[in-house]
Amino acid sequence: MLRKRELLIMEISSNVGSLASQTSQAPDAVNMTVLRKAIDMQAQAALQLINALPAVSNPSHLGQNVDQIA
Repeated sequence: MLRKRELLIMEISSNVGSLASQTSQAPDAVNMTVLRKAIDMQAQAALQLINALPAVSNPSHLGQNVDQIA
C-alpha cells in the first residue's frame, strides 16, 4: 500500500512539473504572437506612408549629374 502511494505521489509531482513547464511556455507564445502582429501592423503603416507620397516630377535637367567634392 505504501508503494502505491509513493508511485501516485511521484506521478502527481511529475504531472505538476510538466504542467508548470507548459504554463510557463504559454506566455512566451502569446508574447511572440503579439510581437508578430505589432510588426505586421508597423509594416502596413509604413507601406501606406510610402504609397501616400506624391510622385516626383523634376525637370529633365535635374538628377542627371552627381557633384563630387573630396
